[in-house]
Order: sequence, then structure tokens, then C-alpha cells
Amino acid sequence: MTEGRVLRTLIADDEPLAIERLQILCARLPELHLIGTALDGPAALRLAEALSPDLLLLDIAMPGLDGLGVARALDGAGARSAVIFVTAFDHFAIDAFDVAAVDYLLKPVELDRLERAIARVRAQIEHRADADAAAPRLPPSPWAREFWVPYRAEIIRVLAAEIELIEAERDYMRLHIGQRSYLLHQTICELERRLDPAEFVRLHRSTIVRRDRIAGFKRDGEGGWQVELKDGRVLRVGRTYLQNARAMVER
Repeated sequence: MTEGRVLRTLIADDEPLAIERLQILCARLPELHLIGTALDGPAALRLAEALSPDLLLLDIAMPGLDGLGVARALDGAGARSAVIFVTAFDHFAIDAFDVAAVDYLLKPVELDRLERAIARVRAQIEHRADADAAAPRLPPSPWAREFWVPYRAEIIRVLAAEIELIEAERDYMRLHIGQRSYLLHQTICELERRLDPAEFVRLHRSTIVRRDRIAGFKRDGEGGWQVELKDGRVLRVGRTYLQNARAMVER
């Protein structure tokens, strides 16, 4: 995709004022060309199928068919429109990831935040073009490569490859990345199923560690094991998960 290409854009939201606000923002971005608006999910789906937009700005909570349903239907039909969800709620972020949304914006949307989302759309389209040109194509990975997490007043993308340590905190998982950490609303069992076991290992009922961040293991003097990370942190290995540590040591 060339830098000058205009993205043909469709807006769908059941609130006319929300559509008006997005129209105003889109008018300030010369790389966007608005080709239509829809007030509910079924209308959004019909317009998307008829017009094949490059980009959909989709509300999630809409009557008839929500934004997630629209995205799933288009994906099932083989559509290649990029999707940015625009919503007042942050608890749909995991579902948005599951339908491969490019970004997830919380209302009210600010211009600079929309601009960053558009940059991600362009990067995705360029990457797709490069992938289409490459041969042979590799099959898609079954493992999660990124997560959507709330951070301050927005939802940001966190790459699985950057996560060093995951610790359970009640109904949330704390994802540690260097000096920062982010909370993800998901159970540790579900998160473990989504992560590549070649890259992550569960060592406690509340801990998952990135394998290449492990410096070594040692006994704690009471018959238990501890894992030492490369940053100096020392964590307890749960007895239930001791076989995972032994499997690494015995390779």
C-alpha cells in the first residue's frame, strides 16, 4: 500500500451524535474517504458487503447485530476490510482481539488516538500485501501473538513476545513487560491455553513465565523449588507444576 492511498471508510453506530463526531474527525484526516454510515448491525453488514470498504469504524453495542457479529460475518465471507472498534465499554477488548480488530478506541475518540489507529491500519495492509507476495505462505499460528489491555484512558495492544511474566490477581492477569505491567481480565487457565507452550511455561497456579527469561532453578531448603529470572526475581514453583520445571532441567 502506498502512503498516499485513501482508505474508503464506513462508519456504523446506533447513536447519530456518535456518527457525527466520527464524521468530523474523518473529515480532518485526508487519508480517509467516508463512503457511508449505518445505524445498526444489519445495515452495516449490507453496506460493507456492497461497498467493500478498506476500513470499518464499528460500534459494538448496536441493535439487530452487534459490531462483533458484523466483523465475524465479514471475516467468514472472506472480506478484507480492516476493523477498528469504537465503543464506550472496555470489557469487549478480548472479543475484539478474537475477531482480529486492528484497534479498539474508547469514546469519546480523540483525533490523535484515531490517527494512531489509522497508522496501524496502514501497517496491517502493507504487511498483508507483503505476505501475499511471499511464497510459500506459512499457516497461521494457533497461539495468541497479541492482547488488548486497558491502559489509562484507552485500550492498547501488547505483544505476547514482550511479556516476561504473568501473575494472577483475582479475576485479572498482570502482564509484566520490563518495568511496566498491564491487567488483563482473563483466567490463568484460559491464558495458558492461548500461549505457545514453546515460549511460556506455567510454574505455579498463579504464575506463567516466559521460558527465555528463566536464569535457573534452585531448591528452597524445604523440599520445594524456586525459579530465578534473569532480572533477579525469585518465584516459588508450585508442587503441581514441578514436573514442568523438571522437564526443562532434564532436556
